[in-house]
Formats: sequence, structure tokens, C-alpha cells
Amino acid sequence: MESNSLDKHVQAYQGMSIYEFDNTILLKWYPQRIAQSCKGASSLLELGLGHGITANVFQQHFNRHVVIDASPAVIQNYSKRFPDSKIEIAESYFENFDTAERFDVIVFGFILEHVDDPIQILKHFRAFLTPGGRMFVTVPNAEVLNRRLGHLAGMLPDMKKLSEHDLLLGHKRYYTVESLREDIEASGYKITRLEGIYLKPLTTSQMMSLNLDEKIIDALCTAAIDYPELSCGILAELELTDS
Repeated sequence: MESNSLDKHVQAYQGMSIYEFDNTILLKWYPQRIAQSCKGASSLLELGLGHGITANVFQQHFNRHVVIDASPAVIQNYSKRFPDSKIEIAESYFENFDTAERFDVIVFGFILEHVDDPIQILKHFRAFLTPGGRMFVTVPNAEVLNRRLGHLAGMLPDMKKLSEHDLLLGHKRYYTVESLREDIEASGYKITRLEGIYLKPLTTSQMMSLNLDEKIIDALCTAAIDYPELSCGILAELELTDS
């Protein structure tokens, strides 16, 4: 595999898609949820730069912040969008990443839907967590409310089918609460906390057309916490179940 084989996905992270509406909501919300529960933690290892939004939020809460990404184009895009960022970027495929350093918090932010073998990746990164450290995973939910409604209306026969935008992002799969739990348990972890990210009742274009007040968007995110099965994204905190 060429070192820049992931560069073809960079256009999906340059802020020009209609889905930036959803991305901005998701990617600004969940880092705050994680940071709030990890007060006192000093170091963070984050997998993937993507849009750069989460890295820009997380760096405000951790003294040491390392982000792994294998795409030079995505890294360059981040540097252009956030020229004052202080994070450290490790250019590496997740499968090949290695370090003697251990981190208080590890975050797989919308990563497992991209990789060939999610279980192998989860197992690999357990070695980089400090004793008593915290590990978090977020994934897109195939059964989010708007997709459920589309399915019930006969407009979306298969809720797990990837869209053209999913493929542009490099997605290989959708998750459900059940399939996420299966992958996590197969990796030697258990879920100790599960919540939803952004309760999205309508399509992206319909949501945008409503021109909702920010207070309503915040309310949709707050309501989602208790309904991961219906939310746009799923947030899980993991705990090791074996040595």
C-alpha cells in the first residue's frame, strides 16, 4: 500500500459538503462530553485527524495531545485550517503505530467504520493505555431516527447500505448499538458507558432548511444522550475485560 493511498479521501474533509452541517454538530459535541468526564487526565492519544474539529477541541483540555493519521494530504489540510494548533501529529497507519509512551485517554473518534479490521485495531491500542486509563469509541449509527423513518416509509430499503458520501469518506461499514457491542466484546473490552450523539429526526437538507436556533441543536444533542439507538452517532466508553 502506498504511503499516500488515503489522500484520495481528503476532499471529504475540506468543508465543502452539505454534510458539514451534521459533522460540525457531531464533532464539536462528543469531545466536550469526553473531556468533561476526563478532568484531571493529562495525555490524549487520538486516532485520525479527519476534519480537524475534534483535535482543535481536545487540545484545549489536555497537556499532551498526539493524533495519528496516515494521510499527508489530510495532515496538510489540518495544518492549513488550524495553523496555530499545538498538537503533535504521528504520520502512521493505525496498524503500524508503536510507541513506548502510555496515554491517560485514547479516543477512536469515528474510526472503526474506516478500517479493515476493527477488532485488531482495538486490540492493538490497548498496549498504549496507562493503567486505569480511559478509552472511548464513536461510530455512525445505521439506525439513526431519520434513517429509520426513511426505511419505514419505503425510501431506504437497507439502513446499513453505504451512500456515495460514505464511500467518499472511506467508510467500510455502518454500526448499530448491537454490532458495536459485538466488536468491542470480541476485542476483549466491555462497554461501561453508552450514549447517543445528536438526535437527528430528518434528512440533512431538511434539517438545514429549518434554520434551527443553536439552542434547539443543543437540545437535540442533549436528548440524544439517553437514546443511542436513535442517534446519529454512538459514544461508548470501554473497559478491559481480560489481561
